[in-house]
Amino acid sequence: MAKSEDEKTAPARPAPRLPKGLRDIGASEIREQQAMLAKIRAVYERYGFEPLETPAIEYTDALGKFLPDQDRPNEGVFSFQDEDEQWLSLRYDLTAPLARYVAENLDRLPKPFRRYATGSVFRNEKPGPGRFRQFTQFDADTVGTESIAADAEMCMLAADTLEALGIARGDYIIKVNSRKVLDGVLELAGIDPESPNDASRRLTVLRAMDKFDKFGVEGVALLLGKGRKDESGDFTPGANLSVDAVKAITAFLSSTGGDRDEAIARVLPTIAGNERAAAGMDELRQMSELVRAAGYSPCQIRIDPSVVRGLEYYTGPVFEAELTFEVKNDEGQTVRFGSVGGGGRYDDLVARFTGQKVPATGFSIGVSRLQAALASLGKKSSDTLGPVVVLVMDKAEVAAYQKMTQMLRSAGIRAEMYL
Repeated sequence: MAKSEDEKTAPARPAPRLPKGLRDIGASEIREQQAMLAKIRAVYERYGFEPLETPAIEYTDALGKFLPDQDRPNEGVFSFQDEDEQWLSLRYDLTAPLARYVAENLDRLPKPFRRYATGSVFRNEKPGPGRFRQFTQFDADTVGTESIAADAEMCMLAADTLEALGIARGDYIIKVNSRKVLDGVLELAGIDPESPNDASRRLTVLRAMDKFDKFGVEGVALLLGKGRKDESGDFTPGANLSVDAVKAITAFLSSTGGDRDEAIARVLPTIAGNERAAAGMDELRQMSELVRAAGYSPCQIRIDPSVVRGLEYYTGPVFEAELTFEVKNDEGQTVRFGSVGGGGRYDDLVARFTGQKVPATGFSIGVSRLQAALASLGKKSSDTLGPVVVLVMDKAEVAAYQKMTQMLRSAGIRAEMYL
């Protein structure tokens, strides 16, 4: 059938479609999230943290590790150029903007500076089930103190936050390790933790260690050696470490479990002779004493050598908040919910801007993932009551009905006039 002249000249209509990896959020989920954020905020403020809001857009070079190269300006981040041809990016996390803010305002900030922040962050990465390119984080950070008590406090904050949201003891664990200890283990395995020449192999080893909970000793040993083939036949190349190096790393990872003192005692023989690792274990021992004195048991906060935080900027203790209860996935399989937050000490991030070392430590919650976990536990706040609907039975009296609706609203009652 031929098109009419009007159809030929009509402007093309855009298709109503969401960009890939993004989603719309309805009223019920928004209200649940707001209720959850209010509870998190209450805990953070009880610890003395103050709110700070930074822009969603930063100069790209301020993002540091995620700085796009000249040929791939959108690798990992969403970037664009302004009218001055300066590269700008949507923030990848809430920590890099904090480092920029501290560097700009270092002289006038209180020491230590304690802030919390929540907001959307953006990742230009391949989306997947439950993995979106925009999601919400809620961070707390202490900047300006080297005291290990600040790191211990972050672990206590994490535990208190999960319990305030209704997650019972025994259904979560705050796992603690140290980047210094991990670097020491790498040294014992013959890998320089600071050399650019060893960067690729170092990352392969850390990724293998991060799979300990999933694959166990045998699986990690394969990833540290020649490589591992999974059940589907896919092959993951290994780090090609020597047999002795593989044994050293797997012995370290296997020292997990038990209470904090027992874990420390088991780790020490696996790092014997390495000063860097010994310094890290001394910090973990101090943290253990501090959280014990504050009344936190090993079922809440424990030392766990298998914790490997992926971001390169951690310099000391690292921690991860993990939910341990089991749920059914979409295929009906029983799985653990896993990590809903983490953090650690990052003493070198502000120095990127100033050249001056500014110690800092922080903890970040993945809000959307935690919200999904709470929903699976049935930990939802009561549904918001719908509005009183005033029906217009006589169109000639619309003004009277409108007045009635407004009286309800003035009395604090949700109301709408049916239009």
